[in-house]
Order: sequence, then C-alpha cells, then structure tokens
Amino acid sequence: MSALNLSILFQRVDNSPLVLFRMFFGFLMMAECWGAIAIGWVKKIYIDPEFNFTFIGFEWMQPPDGNFMYYLFGFMGLLGVFIMLGWYYRISIIAFTVLWISTYLTHKTGYNNHHYLICLLCLFMCIVPANQYRSLDVNRKPALKSFTCPRWCHLIFIAQLFIVYTYAAVAKMYPDWVEGIPIEIWFKHKTQLLVIGEIMDTGWLKWLVSYGGIAFDLFIVPLLLWKRTRTVAFIVALFFHLFNSAVFQIGVFPYLAIALLVFFFPAEVIRKRFFKLKPKFREWNDDLKKLQVTKPLIYLLGIYFLIQILLPLRHHLYSGNVLWNEEGHRLSWRMMLRVKVGTIYFLSVDNNSGEQQKIYPRQYLTRGQSYRVATRPDMIWQFAQYIKRKMAEEGKDVSLYAYSRVSLNGRDYYPLVDESVDLAQVEWSHFSHSTWIMPMLE
Repeated sequence: MSALNLSILFQRVDNSPLVLFRMFFGFLMMAECWGAIAIGWVKKIYIDPEFNFTFIGFEWMQPPDGNFMYYLFGFMGLLGVFIMLGWYYRISIIAFTVLWISTYLTHKTGYNNHHYLICLLCLFMCIVPANQYRSLDVNRKPALKSFTCPRWCHLIFIAQLFIVYTYAAVAKMYPDWVEGIPIEIWFKHKTQLLVIGEIMDTGWLKWLVSYGGIAFDLFIVPLLLWKRTRTVAFIVALFFHLFNSAVFQIGVFPYLAIALLVFFFPAEVIRKRFFKLKPKFREWNDDLKKLQVTKPLIYLLGIYFLIQILLPLRHHLYSGNVLWNEEGHRLSWRMMLRVKVGTIYFLSVDNNSGEQQKIYPRQYLTRGQSYRVATRPDMIWQFAQYIKRKMAEEGKDVSLYAYSRVSLNGRDYYPLVDESVDLAQVEWSHFSHSTWIMPMLE
C-alpha cells in the first residue's frame, strides 16, 4: 500500500461516532453482565454445573465453586459503567476485555456468536482513543481532550461488521435455509408471543425471514455506506434487529448491532444530534507527510483482518457437513442456521472386570448441558474424558462408547458417533477431521 493510501487511514476525523459508541458499548456491557445475573444465566451456566465445557485446551479455566461468578459478573458490569463514563477508560476496558474473554472460553454450553463479537469489539476498544471527549478522564486530565481521531478508528468497526454480515449471508445459502425449514421449526414454538405470536405460524413469514435474512446480511453494509440509501437501510436495520430481539431473545446483540450503525453516518450528523456543544470539525490541511502513519499498526490490523477472513473458511478443511459434525462451526458467523436435537448415552466397560454400566449425561450434567452434549461431537468427547477421570478417581480403568441419535432440521435420527470407538482412548484432533464422527446419512 502506498504512503498516500496509508495516510488516508491516519487522517484526522471528528471523533463523535467513536465517543458515542463508547457510551453505548459501556452501557450495553453493563446491561449484559448485570442482566445475566438477574435472569439466572450466570447461575445456569456457571453456578449449577458440576463440570463446565470450556473450549478444548482451556480445561484449566474451570470456574471456581460457589458464588464467585456472581461477583465477577457484577464487577464486569461495573467496568461497563466505567467504560461508558470514560473513567480510567484504558484500565477499565483492558480489565473488561481480559475478564470477558476469560469467561467466554469457559462457557461453551452457552456459546453464541454474539459473545465472540463482543470479544473482538473489546479488542478494538482497547486500542482506540474513545475517551478523549465527553469522559471523566478528560475532566481529570484536560490535556487528554481531543475532538478528532484517526480515520482507521472508525473504519475497523465497519470492516468487522462487513465480515460478520457477509459470512452470515453466505452460510445461509444452503438448501434447508432456502426452503425455510429452520425458521418454520423455530416459529412453531413462538406462537405464544404477545402481539406478534399470531403471525408466527403463517407460511409467508418464514419465506420473508429466510430470504430477507440473506438479503439483509448481504446488502446492509453497502446500503449503509451509500448516502442515497443510508436512511432507508438504517430503518430496515432498526426493524430487523428489534424483530430479532422480540422473537429470539438474544440478549444485547440486536442493540449492539444498532449501536454500531453510528459509524456509517457522517460525524457531523452525530455531532449535531448528540454533542451540540462540541465545536465544528475544522478541515485539516496539513501536509500528508506530517501525518503520523504507524506502519506496525497497519501490519497488525492487516494480520487481524486476514485471520478474520480465513477463520470462517476453515470448515472446508474437514470432510463432511459442518452443520452435522460441527468442525469449524464456531468463530465463523454461522448464526442460527439449524435445529439439532438428539439423545445419547455412554456405555462404560471396566477393562479389568468386564463390568458394563450405562451412563446418561443427566447423571452428571445440567439439563442444558445434556441437551448440548447430545448434538455436539466435541462436547461428547469432553464428557467422555470427564467420565474417564471420574472413574480413574474410583480406581477404575474403563473404555467408553457413545450411543447417539441426532436429527438435523427435522430429519430422521441418525448415529452421530461411531459406536465401536473407545472415546476414552481418542485424542482430540484440532486440525483434521475426527474419523469417529459418523458422516451425515441424508
């Protein structure tokens, strides 16, 4: 990239969108953390389980027993307030980022792409100067005050959102989604909703949501970037996210997506609407050579976005259907694509006495964990390792075989795991297909 092109990224622009997003982001993180305590999510995910399904490789990050996670999420909510107010912002956002990513790695049972997106946005917020206007930090240190920020501070949020929506659209382009099957299954369980419940079971709505979802994800960012369509795109985005919030109850994500829209509007518009006392931005006519072009930052962001582009494609490295085997499913913006239900039990065989014992996940896990284990191969493997350790504590050397039946998008039930494979002896394969996962038969 030429020096001229690099300089465009470092040109000074009005920082109103960034400052406003900091306020929204901090408030939403407060709501997410304190809300997780209030609705019982922390209890269900962290307090009740005897064993937590972490990301593989992070088993050492098991949450402490007792009420520790209540205090942790309470503190994270408080950090959200500090971020919103811009009080010791840099310390607050770094602390929140470390704690959020740490908790994210320990709760695969409650995994969703939205929590992953928050991880990425936290990393962005750690490096942007979002506290240089309308913050308590500026009150403490007036010299910190600035009306501008480098242009890249806005562009990285737009680029990330484009990646998220584009991969979400591409992932939806498969036969079941095009035929409206997952949407139809979900909506059958939403007819009790107030106001909109009556239309949930109508045929036209599933087609509107299925095709509308693809169109929205594919075109919303370009339409927001184009001045002529920006207002209409904003109204569509507002309706889309509020509809998702009402129907699917997916936490703060719809509101976080709405908050990110501030980066698509001219900074002057944001200034006039939200910071009326802020001076108008003066066009900078400085020589481009005087702009502080930080090439190491460019390389770092280049590597980051290259990873973001390649990571969702990794499922092509594995054989089989990613919707079935889940290999490469996470961290890939494959959002709300399928309905999987299943049953599973394990057969424990004592290698010394030959004694056999049926083990059902519900004997050791919560209801929510048991539901996930039945359909997620990596969690099946993790549970087998957990049972192996439990048996070893009792002085038993056992083999473990899984008997599972799984239905994808309303199809018949088929085996998910090879019943002849001793999962107690299997090593997890990080970078190649796990052959003990049965292929999808239909």
